[in-house]
Amino acid sequence: MTSVVLAGGGTAGHTSPLIATAQALRMLEPGVDVVCIGTARGLETRVVPAAGFQLELITPVPMPRRPNLDLLKLPWRLAKAVRESRRILRTAGAEALVGFGGYVSIPAYLAARTLGVPVVIHEANKLPGIANRIGARFAAHVATTFAETMLPGAHLTGMPMSASITDGTTTRESARAQFDLDPGAPVLLVSGGSQGARSINTAVEAALDELLAAGVQVLHVLGPKNFADDLTGRNHPSGGRYRPLAYVDAMADAYAASDLMVARGGAATVVETAAAGLPVIFVPLPWGNGEQEKNVADLVSSGAGILLHDGALDAPALCSLVLPLLTDPAALEEMSSKARSQYPRDAALALARATLAVIDAKDSTK
Repeated sequence: MTSVVLAGGGTAGHTSPLIATAQALRMLEPGVDVVCIGTARGLETRVVPAAGFQLELITPVPMPRRPNLDLLKLPWRLAKAVRESRRILRTAGAEALVGFGGYVSIPAYLAARTLGVPVVIHEANKLPGIANRIGARFAAHVATTFAETMLPGAHLTGMPMSASITDGTTTRESARAQFDLDPGAPVLLVSGGSQGARSINTAVEAALDELLAAGVQVLHVLGPKNFADDLTGRNHPSGGRYRPLAYVDAMADAYAASDLMVARGGAATVVETAAAGLPVIFVPLPWGNGEQEKNVADLVSSGAGILLHDGALDAPALCSLVLPLLTDPAALEEMSSKARSQYPRDAALALARATLAVIDAKDSTK
């Protein structure tokens, strides 16, 4: 039986492509044994088991952005996490390790190298993170979402996505019924990613009365840390509705229910919404190395998305973009059509095939 270990976690940007690739591996080789590596801190503790995959946990090894106590602890934590990863790989009888970057992946990459297990890497962002820059130096296969990503030996593959997004089988009517939304009124989806985004949430809350009065329905995914138990939905006489949620497990349903989205610029969000044909007003994270603004550049330059800088985000700016678009079906359809043609839709299968090919290549040399 083929055995593959996948490493990635923290946010949906890592867990979603991991799960999509694991599902594609099972589709290509139904008897494959799949084990996933994560940490107790991340979203993976819930979504990976819910998807039907075994999850093993290792010690988190965050990379400090500046000198502090965590930096002093780094060598000890890394050594411990590498030992834990080696044990998981040995127990699973891993024939390949597929990593999706982030602090979960570095110890897994290093452990795989010491055991002679071939490494397959997927990099989601245009600007690769430190984990994948390290792993790519000795990886058997490197896959990227964007052509501009600079990694040794990179293959343009796209973003592994759930078949529920790429197949487009969820109807608008059923999706709206699921969220208690009117099937005929416009819907604005708001999400700052799996952790939420405070600046986006604040702007939407300030704009809410105007949006609802205009008959807009707002499906607002605030993020678990930003969601209060006393936050309830609202219905407006105009037909506008407000539906606040902490988190949505199946974003394909939220995409299908919506006419327009306000979102950050994480790679998974960028490619998933494009595949779903959902126009987006992107508000990239204003800090870090600028990868989110680079992620959205293709959609924005093609007219498939709109860029709104975080520093310019407030209620008037939001309403000035949202309200004209939601009353212009032709403009939304044009954006949707442009978005759908931007990125490959079969990346999960392509990455799964590449992984199996790496295993076959190693077996042929034995």
